[in-house]
Amino acid sequence: MPKIIPEFKIKSIDFKGSFVKPHAIQETERPEYAFIGRSNVGKSSLINTLIERKNFARTSNTPGKTQALNLYVVNNQWNIMDLPGYGYARISKVQRAKWRKMIDQYLSKRPNLVCVLQLVDTRIPPQDIDLEFANWLGENTIPFVIVFTKSDKLKPLELEKNVSIFKNKMLETWESLPSLFITSSETNKGRDEVLNFILETNQNLGGE
Repeated sequence: MPKIIPEFKIKSIDFKGSFVKPHAIQETERPEYAFIGRSNVGKSSLINTLIERKNFARTSNTPGKTQALNLYVVNNQWNIMDLPGYGYARISKVQRAKWRKMIDQYLSKRPNLVCVLQLVDTRIPPQDIDLEFANWLGENTIPFVIVFTKSDKLKPLELEKNVSIFKNKMLETWESLPSLFITSSETNKGRDEVLNFILETNQNLGGE
């Protein structure tokens, strides 16, 4: 397992608020990383794992719990944006359209957005909505990586098979794949890899 960049410690986490209008979010030069995926994919759990806090980002077994853009600042150096999950069926079409418009506006116009971390549940077959969202990110030239979640729920061979199926499905429309991470919020698997990716990206941007 790779070591975290030397001397890095989570010293402070500040919740800056929930926003339903992207233009209402205060602009900042801090690099920002957006977390998104299907409802109940484990976004908040992964964020809590990364920042080494329990229940800082609210978790729930109820899909659709996150309904706004939730902004967190790590060490006053970089931002985490927890986005609403997509694909939640138990809301009206009008509400789904509002969520999608809010997400699209944020992803398209947020000036300090560095990368989207698209979360995918390893336990299920490739979902059209995940593939379509990845394609939308690519078409709009928004940098992103794929983060597979809940890997602890599968045996190693099942995990390898499911990840391979997803990769092959993406390669039907992509010439090459984005970076991929396999994680578990239960075992901390992949935490160091994801955190290293963020920290190294920040360094390449000239930040801390």
